[in-house]
Amino acid sequence: MLTTAPYLRIRRPSPTTAEFVVSTLPPSTIPLRITLAAIDFLRLVLSLGVALLLYSVWVQSPYSTPTASLEQFSSPALSFSPLELATSSDVAAPTVASNDNSDVSPFQAIIRQILQALLQSRTGQLCSTLASSLPIWITVPCSLGILYVLSLRIGIEERLLVLRGLGIQTSSSGETIFSPLKTRFIPTDKIQDVLINEAFRGFEVRHILVVIVEDEEHVVVVFPKLLPRPRILEKVWRGIRECLYEQEGHKVDGKF
Repeated sequence: MLTTAPYLRIRRPSPTTAEFVVSTLPPSTIPLRITLAAIDFLRLVLSLGVALLLYSVWVQSPYSTPTASLEQFSSPALSFSPLELATSSDVAAPTVASNDNSDVSPFQAIIRQILQALLQSRTGQLCSTLASSLPIWITVPCSLGILYVLSLRIGIEERLLVLRGLGIQTSSSGETIFSPLKTRFIPTDKIQDVLINEAFRGFEVRHILVVIVEDEEHVVVVFPKLLPRPRILEKVWRGIRECLYEQEGHKVDGKF
């Protein structure tokens, strides 16, 4: 299995620092790494195939600009045989007829050559056939939907970093591999309390770990995506209180 039920990992680099990680990814092992690498490679291949299909749609659309063929970008001397080159050494080199791609940079010419070669391959011919047989209002949305599904992240990981005297930082991974990490830092002087509460999620009552922040109307929910079990929340709650408010085994300001 690539994912598991949410479980807790605790890291304590120092007595004043603690990190709580709730994840659905199983512990990293060699078979799991090989499986994830194979899935990533398959994702890349399928994404390139979908991108080639979209390029085929673009080429066949009336909005595309005409592109030169491979022969137009190649050197004229390459079209001569060695015997012709040897017998025509005293003849002036033929000139290349001007075309619409005279202002194309070498990099753009290389990219066009690669795309033309891909379109002439079996996969490219299949993509061209699909692009010509299906209407564009079906091909483009379906291709974009497939690209979105291929970019979804496997598993969810949410973290809570506690720094005594500084505050706490929450972070959560995005839905896709391109989504940035969502983080928020709350200073210690803004934290009024940390507690476990109950909330409705649809028709279900769930336990949540919340941080009450000064001068804010709404509370900050920790681990909002995974909403782990109460046993995990209790461990995190005790760890937060211990790291934030305890000093050398004593209570501070009557907290905890």
